[in-house]
Amino acid sequence: MSQPSPPPVSQPPPAASASASVTDPQPQQLTPPPLPRFLENDPARTGYDPSLKWWLNYFHILTGKITREGVEHYREDRYKANEARDCARCEADRAYLFTYSPVIRFLRDKITALNGTLDETNVVCRRCPARVAEDGRVVRQGGGFSPEHGILICSNEMRDRGHMEDTLAHEMVHAWDHLRWKVDWAGGGNLRHAACTEIRASMLSGECRWTRETMTRGNWTLTQQFQNCVRARAIQSVQSRPACRDDVHATKVVNEVWDSCFSDKRPFEEVYR
Repeated sequence: MSQPSPPPVSQPPPAASASASVTDPQPQQLTPPPLPRFLENDPARTGYDPSLKWWLNYFHILTGKITREGVEHYREDRYKANEARDCARCEADRAYLFTYSPVIRFLRDKITALNGTLDETNVVCRRCPARVAEDGRVVRQGGGFSPEHGILICSNEMRDRGHMEDTLAHEMVHAWDHLRWKVDWAGGGNLRHAACTEIRASMLSGECRWTRETMTRGNWTLTQQFQNCVRARAIQSVQSRPACRDDVHATKVVNEVWDSCFSDKRPFEEVYR
C-alpha cells in the first residue's frame, strides 16, 4: 500500500504560550541510548512452537507450558494472521469517529482552521509489530504522528472503539501542536518541545481519565491519579526519543515544562474527557 499523503502544513505563527516558546538555553550534544536487542522465538526456551495449530498453542498457554516471552511471540503471530480483519475494523471505527465522536470532530475542525487536513488519506490503520527485548520488556505502540505522513493507528493494538478514540485524539493533539507551533519532533537539542506536546496529548485525549485508569489499567488511586497518569505517560514517550539518555533525563525534562504545559488546554477550554 502506498504511503499516505502528508497533511497540508501551514507556517506556524509566533510563539504564544509557554508550551510554544520553551527552549533549552544551551543545547547539548547527546549520545542516544543503544537500540534494544530483540529476542527471536526459540521453542526450546519459550515453549511456543509456531508449527503447531494456534488452538494447541493457546491450550499450552492456559496450562502454563509457554513462558511470558512465548506468549508475546504467539500474540504477534496471531496479529499477523488477523491483520486484514483488524485493519478493516480499524478503518470502520475511524469512519465512525470522524462522523460521530465530539472530540474527534472538534479537533478535526480546529486542525482545518489551521489549514491542515486529516482524513482517510493520512490517518491510516496498520499492523504495528511489537518486539520482546533482551531485558524482557515488550516494545509496542498504539499509534504515532509524523509531520510528513500523518497519523498511524496500530489496528492490532486497539482494544475497542473507545480505545481508538483516545489514541486518535492523542495523535490529533500532536497534529494541532505541529500546525500551531514549530515543534522540534526529533528533539535533537530540545526535548522540552517533545515533553510539552506529550503532556498536552495525554491530558486532553481522555486516555488518563479516571474510568480508563481504573477499569482498564487497574489503578484505583484516588488522589493525583490524573496528574500522575499524564506525567508517567509523558515521561515514557520522551524516554523513547533518541536524544533522551534514560528515564532520569526524561523525568527531568518533563518536570521542567510541567507547570506551563499542564495548564495549557488549547484548543479546548477545559479538560472534557
